[in-house]
Amino acid sequence: MRLFMLVALAARIPGTATSTALTLSVVLDRHLGYGAAGGASAAFTVGLAVGSPLLGRAVDRRGPRPVLCVTGIAALVFWTAAPLLPFPALVAAATVGGLLQVPIMALVRQSLAARVPPQQRRQAYSLDSMAVEVSFMVGPALAVLMITQLGDGISTLRTVGVALALSAAVMWTYNPRMTAHEAAEDGSPVTGAAQGRPDRRDWLSPGFLLVLFVAAAATVVLSGTDVSIVAVLRAHGQVQWAGVTIILWCAASLVGGFVHGAVPRPLGMLTLMTLLGAATIPVGMAHGWLLLALALIPAGLVCAPTVSQTVVAVSHAVPQSARGEALGLHAAALTLGNAVGAPLAGAVIDHSSPAFGFASVGVVGAAGALAAAATVTVRRLRRVPQPAAAVTPLGEALCAASAAPGE
Repeated sequence: MRLFMLVALAARIPGTATSTALTLSVVLDRHLGYGAAGGASAAFTVGLAVGSPLLGRAVDRRGPRPVLCVTGIAALVFWTAAPLLPFPALVAAATVGGLLQVPIMALVRQSLAARVPPQQRRQAYSLDSMAVEVSFMVGPALAVLMITQLGDGISTLRTVGVALALSAAVMWTYNPRMTAHEAAEDGSPVTGAAQGRPDRRDWLSPGFLLVLFVAAAATVVLSGTDVSIVAVLRAHGQVQWAGVTIILWCAASLVGGFVHGAVPRPLGMLTLMTLLGAATIPVGMAHGWLLLALALIPAGLVCAPTVSQTVVAVSHAVPQSARGEALGLHAAALTLGNAVGAPLAGAVIDHSSPAFGFASVGVVGAAGALAAAATVTVRRLRRVPQPAAAVTPLGEALCAASAAPGE
């Protein structure tokens, strides 16, 4: 597990730099506006949202190596050719590039579900969320450094492509385990197809959709907070402190992830989501970067735990032969939340003040969690006794995600 987590941390860093590198390349190299850069990023995001469940399904059917081979080559081709394409062609190619993005995040989480006993997945996914925070602290910063300091966006984009291809090659060599039983009696690998694929209706339930809703709501808050931090600091003439503020916010999330994995009875997913939204609402009232960083600590403490609990809920609710597709849908929900949160906060800031950027996404997150809790309560009241299912019900994961399957 130590080696796997280190390999996974290194492999996911290039993927965190893609959006930043693409945006800055459009603005600084092509001398186009941020609207054009947003269009290219949006095209890439659409590709990610569509491609994640498709690639997850391919992993379930064929295993990780064919998917890593195809996506690694696609990443190298797209990021190498991107600087040479006219802008309309770049937007079209970005959609395909997002569609075939190397699915490191989903592969790591799927492999963790296969490696770790169900009763210890909360700890494993808390550690995984902490690793994600570290990668997001490193990847975008490296992209900004390369483009702004070296002044060479073409080399930066191609470096991203090479790094993504290397990540795919490393994971291909490591060949992460996707199922709890790695080999059949004859020594051949066992894939989802070999085990018999369940009907999608068996696990794509209203409860599962609620988990995706909460995951998307969490990233609405997180991406909107990113934009609001920059806007507030810019209003106070302290935009140069934005990087430090975001790093401290991420550090609080790291601490929260550690505590969440260490305590015996953590807070449930909907409680964490409510706290994340509620703690974000008043952040904009802080003046100055230091006070802003301090105000972000309560929300930061529940960032990693909230996201990790949504992954735990998915891993408990889906049979392993469909887990790749389910985690792909989870990744798509996170991507869509990112795509909604930043424009939402930006629109509110443009029409009011930077402080209301935090409040807007915080209200959305808290209201979404309360609505999900109300939905779960109504479903429980209407539920009729049924025989025990082969798949863990999502009601337990939604309201008490710390419970092991079947408790």
